[in-house]
Amino acid sequence: MFNWFAFFSYMFVSCITPGPNNLMCMANGTKYGFKKSFRFCLGVTTGFTLILLLAIACNYFIYEYIPAIVKVMTPLGALYILWLAWMIWQDKPKKARKKIQLDTTAFHTAIILQFVNPKGLLYGLTLITNFVFPYDRSLKMFLIALTANFCMELFANSCWVLFGSMFQKFFEKYKSILNAIMALLLAYCAISLFLNELAR
Repeated sequence: MFNWFAFFSYMFVSCITPGPNNLMCMANGTKYGFKKSFRFCLGVTTGFTLILLLAIACNYFIYEYIPAIVKVMTPLGALYILWLAWMIWQDKPKKARKKIQLDTTAFHTAIILQFVNPKGLLYGLTLITNFVFPYDRSLKMFLIALTANFCMELFANSCWVLFGSMFQKFFEKYKSILNAIMALLLAYCAISLFLNELAR
């Protein structure tokens, strides 16, 4: 049974938590303002959409020609989500601690960066592998996943640009509460995957 709450929870937490994209959006918003930085947001969102399209193609091949690997991919995806929850709970996202030195707002640069962003690549594969393919492989579901991801990613990046350093201060002020909530949401997603796999 498709779990919409787990699907959107994983998507929201992955998009809104600090990472290279969000930190760069925040830096651009502080330096250049929302209007000029919005191109970068669109580039990030477009890059993420391309990654999801590749993840759909990759998973289609795997499910069609290597079905035995499916039983391994779901537990691995759930373990990755649990690891991500632990990192957020501990407040040690490695990429979030690095300073972003790139001072660009270019659309094409943002797209290219998504293909060297480990968080984005793992996110795309995990979302499609664990939340979409086991339950619904229709064109309609693919379009829902792509559209929902596009909107969520654009919303998250726009928030980081719009609030700039203000958002950072807010996150730092309430980071313990926010981290706990997001970690629990991810843990719920991972447990749901395990339970659904056992039920099948």
